[in-house]
Amino acid sequence: MNIRILDDEDLDEAATVWHESRKSVHTAMGFESERRVTPEESRRVFREIIAPRNQVWGAFLGKRMVGILAICGSEIDRMYVIPSQKCQGIGTALLNKAHELSPSGLELHTHQANEGARAFYEKHGFSPVHFGVSPPPESELDVEYHWRPV
Repeated sequence: MNIRILDDEDLDEAATVWHESRKSVHTAMGFESERRVTPEESRRVFREIIAPRNQVWGAFLGKRMVGILAICGSEIDRMYVIPSQKCQGIGTALLNKAHELSPSGLELHTHQANEGARAFYEKHGFSPVHFGVSPPPESELDVEYHWRPV
């Protein structure tokens, strides 16, 4: 597996990874609004909002992008692995990259209903520090996690 920072020409593929992964997870959690999100809308949001605010890294198996990490300082903004590649060590490798980029600590938010993500982060040493509600348009119950080195 190769993890590298993404170039502008990689962003559409990264948006596709984000779109497919997000739809899979959010639909399973019952977020009906996700059914209406189109790949084109995901590409627009990724290019106009996510990429400009973050360093975006991609995990590749051969030439195929299988995961993404969007990080700004110590804040993991997005981390997704395509559904067919989950439980293969890709998320752990991306998280290791985040630790390398911010060795003094990391923070992130995830949905309270996202039991898979919560179990993953807790397994990797993250602790829940605040339960709240994500900002609109989602307005879903979320949880803030922190990781600090020991």
